[in-house]
Amino acid sequence: MGIVKISDELHDELRHASAVMQRSINAQAEFWLKIGRLAELNQDKTFAELIKDELTRAKSTPGSSDE
Repeated sequence: MGIVKISDELHDELRHASAVMQRSINAQAEFWLKIGRLAELNQDKTFAELIKDELTRAKSTPGSSDE
């Protein structure tokens, strides 16, 4: 685990989004990081397709959590 420095503005956006999505600030940041990485690696897919793929992958992975 490490520390990532982000701007105050991005932290405020994280705080707002985490409240709306009912996630911790860290969980929201991890979600954005993961989706951003997936989007860069799969530029031909929409957000909905990325989420669907991740849900399918999570269902097929033994011991995976629904976080």
